[in-house]
Parts: sequence; structure tokens; C-alpha cells
Amino acid sequence: MDLKEIQNLIKFVANSGVAEVKLEMDDVKITIRTTLEGNVTETTYVQQLPAQAALPQAVAPQQAPAVVNVTSEASVQAEDSKFITIKSPIIGTFYRKPSPDKPVFTEVGSTISKGDVLCVIEAMKLFNEIESEVSGKIVKILVDDMSPVEFDQPLFLVDPSIIILDFRF
Repeated sequence: MDLKEIQNLIKFVANSGVAEVKLEMDDVKITIRTTLEGNVTETTYVQQLPAQAALPQAVAPQQAPAVVNVTSEASVQAEDSKFITIKSPIIGTFYRKPSPDKPVFTEVGSTISKGDVLCVIEAMKLFNEIESEVSGKIVKILVDDMSPVEFDQPLFLVDPSIIILDFRF
């Protein structure tokens, strides 16, 4: 494989959206990594293997690398970046209701204020109310009801650009 072919491969991988490609041939080993955050960073390793160390290997057919749908994931992450993520402060079981016969604390589209109870997390038979630290609108609930959650696991996405006017006299 000559230098021009390697450069063309690097350009192809960078444009395809694939994160990493490894190519091993008789005496050449190439690894190309790209990072799609902001600007594109390319890391290319070309390693010439010694002739006596080259073992017979099954060479993959030369096909175009599978294109991963990175554009939709990147656009979702870009949209989610304007939202505030409310995370679990403890390990336990996530509940959207205070009890099975009561309504849920909040729904997608609900406006919340700082201090509103969003959910309950049960840990060691104690039910801990999780209060909002921000005001805004619930955009997404990231955890299913009655499912286990880990410490610092995202629970809710909140749009803080919604202005809540609270007139109390």
C-alpha cells in the first residue's frame, strides 16, 4: 500500500463518520481513529511488521467500512446540550409517583420550579424525594418508572429557557 492509498483511506474514513478503522495486511498494520466532537481529529498509525514476525492472517475483504448513523446522534447531542440534565443523587429504584394510586409528579411538557418534587428514589427502604434545582420545562424523562438507577445517572432533561413567573401575594 503506497502513501497515496493511505491518504485516500484517511479521507474516506474521516468523511464516512466511522470512529475507528483497523486494517491489517501482510506486512502493514494501519489504525485510523477520528473524533467527531467539534473539529475532526485524525490519528493514523502505520506500522511495518518485521518479515519473520508476519503470521498468516485472514484478510478481511476490502469493502467500504460500515457507515454509522453519527449525524443523527450528533444532532441529538447538539440539541440536548442546551438542556440541563437532572441526575440521580443516590443509587436506588426510580419512581415517578409517590404511591401506586397517586398521579405522577411530572410529565414531559410540564413546567417546573426550583424545589418541585420530580420523583422518588427508594434506597434501603427509604423513599427520598428528588427536588428540582432549576426552573424550566421537562423535555424528556430518561428513566422508566420502577427501574434501578445509579449515582449520577441522568433522570430528566429540562429546558431552562422557559421563564416561569411566580406571583405570590
